Amino acid sequence: MPKAKEVIKPIGGFYDLQLPTGNEYYADLLRLNTGRNALEYILRQKAYSKIYIPFFTCDVLLEPIKKLGVKYEFYSINERLEPIINFEIEPTACLLYTNYFGIKHDAVITLSEQIPNIIIDNSQAFYSEPLPGVDTFYSCRKFFGVPDGAYLNIKKKLNKKLPIDVSYNRVSHLTKSIDLGIEAAYADSLINNKLLENNEIKIMSNLTKRIMCGIRYDECAQIRERNFFFLHQHLKEFNLFQFDFPTNKSPMVYPFLYDDRNLKIHLIQKKIFVPTYWPNVYNWTSAGMYENYLTTNLVPLPIDHRYNLKDMFYMLNTLKQVL
Repeated sequence: MPKAKEVIKPIGGFYDLQLPTGNEYYADLLRLNTGRNALEYILRQKAYSKIYIPFFTCDVLLEPIKKLGVKYEFYSINERLEPIINFEIEPTACLLYTNYFGIKHDAVITLSEQIPNIIIDNSQAFYSEPLPGVDTFYSCRKFFGVPDGAYLNIKKKLNKKLPIDVSYNRVSHLTKSIDLGIEAAYADSLINNKLLENNEIKIMSNLTKRIMCGIRYDECAQIRERNFFFLHQHLKEFNLFQFDFPTNKSPMVYPFLYDDRNLKIHLIQKKIFVPTYWPNVYNWTSAGMYENYLTTNLVPLPIDHRYNLKDMFYMLNTLKQVL
């Protein structure tokens, strides 16, 4: 007879969604529900009194900062997307640095050697492994088709048992896009974004973890690197953003910087849906600041595992109509 407290696994009934099984890329890291909550986790655990954040970042990062009442101050970046540190970081303060587009891993190494209280935002750099002892967080949905999820590299955990999140109510955009296409599911994706606002810190949902266990990470990484290299070979002479070519880091996008504020509109009209990183920067900066210029003129070209070289050719030819 089973014990009174033993949970009996049901047998039979309908078939649930069949997903491939495998291993997570960051199986040893702490699994959480969102990247912003990973930042909150760090701020709670380290009890920092102040955080320095870049002007050039997403405003969702302010959500946990304001929630905890942590003082914050913006800093500027240079043309290599690295911090201009013309201020003193107090002993009880920290600095958050974004590994932009997944191509700034070398800067992460250098900054981590120079700044004791540094937090690395690898939301755009899933394949950049965390440095030992450096608080680092990742956002799963920036790279893969999941409703939520984050990973956190932190040495000491909070002395608190966290609830497990649920995600079944946040997958409509993922399933609808399979049946009806990405455009038909766009409104659902915006609803999902709203559902992720102001959530408490939770453990990654079973659904998200299950999906993350079925991803062919090596294959996805190789496709990203191939597409990035192809675009760079053909666009580097036009690209105003100069950077060291990343090796084995599988960037998020190809960052194409060009002095034409209408270029993104031209691409979107051709159904090449490029985002703007980040509209909130306009509220934080003045017209003469580099971050303001980046928000207007930086075109993040998609290079991920959904696209082959034929897609890259189409995107390249569409770009060259206006270059």
